[in-house]
Amino acid sequence: MIRYGILSTAQVVPRFVAGVKESEDGIVTAIASRGIEKAQKMAQELAIPHAFGSYEELCQSSEVDIVYVAVYNKGHYEAAKLALLNNKHVLLEKPFTMTLAQAEELFALAEERGLFLMEAQKALFLPITDQVQQAIEEDKIGAVRWLDSVTAYPNIDHISWFRDLSAGGGVFRGAGTYPLEYMQHLLLAAPEDYKGTLTFPEGQSDAQAQVTLRFPNGVIGTIFLTVDLDLPKRMIIYGEKGRIIIPDFWKTDTAEIQYGTGLTETLHSEQASEFVFEVNHVNECLRQGRLESPIVTKALTLKTVAITESIYKNDEK
Repeated sequence: MIRYGILSTAQVVPRFVAGVKESEDGIVTAIASRGIEKAQKMAQELAIPHAFGSYEELCQSSEVDIVYVAVYNKGHYEAAKLALLNNKHVLLEKPFTMTLAQAEELFALAEERGLFLMEAQKALFLPITDQVQQAIEEDKIGAVRWLDSVTAYPNIDHISWFRDLSAGGGVFRGAGTYPLEYMQHLLLAAPEDYKGTLTFPEGQSDAQAQVTLRFPNGVIGTIFLTVDLDLPKRMIIYGEKGRIIIPDFWKTDTAEIQYGTGLTETLHSEQASEFVFEVNHVNECLRQGRLESPIVTKALTLKTVAITESIYKNDEK
C-alpha cells in the first residue's frame, strides 16, 4: 500500500481521504496540524492511525511514503520543501506556489533527490474529462475555436484568509489554476499570449478576475472568476459544428454535447469521489518509479504559475 500523510486539517481533507480510501492501493496513515488537538480530532473522525502536532513530525515519520500538502496557499512552498527535504514524495495542492522561482526550486529539489512531485489537479483525471477530450479528437464539434470558463464563489468567507492577498488569497490565485490547466490539457498546448484584469476591493485580495488567452491555431480561451456574483459554474467549448457544456468541470460526472443540427448527447460517468482518479494516477506513478506525472507535467505547472504570477504583478495594487 502507498501510505499518505496529510499536512492540514482543511475542509478539503475529508474528501481527499475518501478518495484515497476508494483508490486501489492507497491508505492514509497520518495527519498533522500546527496544533495536536485539531490533528487528533480529524484523525479520529477519519480513522487515520497517526496524528502529529507539527508538520516536521509527519514528514519525518517512517509511516509515510507521500505527503499531501493542503495548507493555506502561501504555505505551499515551505510545506512541500519540508517534505522533500525529508525524502518524501509530494502531492501539492493548487495553486502550486506563489512564485515561479519557488516552483522551479521545488522541482529541482525533487529531481535532485529522486522524488515524485505533482500539483494536485483532480479535474484532469476525471472520466468526464477523458470523454470530453475524446469527443474533441473525434471531431464531434469540429475545430475548437473558443473555450469559455465561468467560476463563481459567492460565499467565500468560510476561508478565513481569502481576503488577505499576502496569504495567497484572491479569486484568481485560488481558483484560476483549474481553468488555466484544464484548457491547456484539452488543447494539448500552452497559450502563446495572455492578459488579465483583476479587481481589488480596498485593502483586500482580488474579488473578480477576467483572463484572455491566445492558443495556437487561433483558439481563444476566456476565464471569468468572481466572489461577488452567484453565477452558474461551467466551461463551454465552442467548435465549428457544435459545443460541449461542462458544469462544475473540476468535479463533474456529466457533460453535454450540443450539435449544430439541434441534437444533443449526454456524457456521464460513475464516480463516488472526484479525488480517486487523481490518487490512482499518483499511485501508479509511484509504482512505476516516475518522478513526474505525464498528465500534470512540470511544464504545465510552471507555465500556469508563471501566468498567475505575471498577472498579479501587472494588476495588484
